[in-house]
Amino acid sequence: MLNIVLVEPEIPNNTGNIGRLCVGTESRLHLIHPFGFVINDKNLKRSGLDYWIHLDVTEYQNAEEWIAKIPDQSRVFLMSSHAEKSYLENDFKDGDWLVFGKESVGLSVEVLARFKNHLTIPMSNLIRSFNIANSVAFVIGEAKRQIGLKV
Repeated sequence: MLNIVLVEPEIPNNTGNIGRLCVGTESRLHLIHPFGFVINDKNLKRSGLDYWIHLDVTEYQNAEEWIAKIPDQSRVFLMSSHAEKSYLENDFKDGDWLVFGKESVGLSVEVLARFKNHLTIPMSNLIRSFNIANSVAFVIGEAKRQIGLKV
């Protein structure tokens, strides 16, 4: 089972969509406070539809609390538009942690400095980044393909 981590998510619709994606791919969702919305926000529920009740989700008050729960930090992969290695060049394993930053600015320098594995999603120079829900879908799809699990 993959672990999807959203650090300080800001937009409820994105988090709802990612929650639905996690249910569909049998992945765990980890949410790190502070959020830009209330967890029972109607937009969150609308995006997650009625799947939210099936979601394996854990909330953490801060990144330090989350980091303390990671059994093998070498299997943590941080997504950054500034990374040089593509997620398509990475070897994923069951149980990996795929980490995404807040929509407005990505991951903080402090979080990026805690882990060595930084990955990017190749994209045209015409955009700064992909929507976070799309980014999560790209990476989960490739990781699941490699792991050989049915999506």
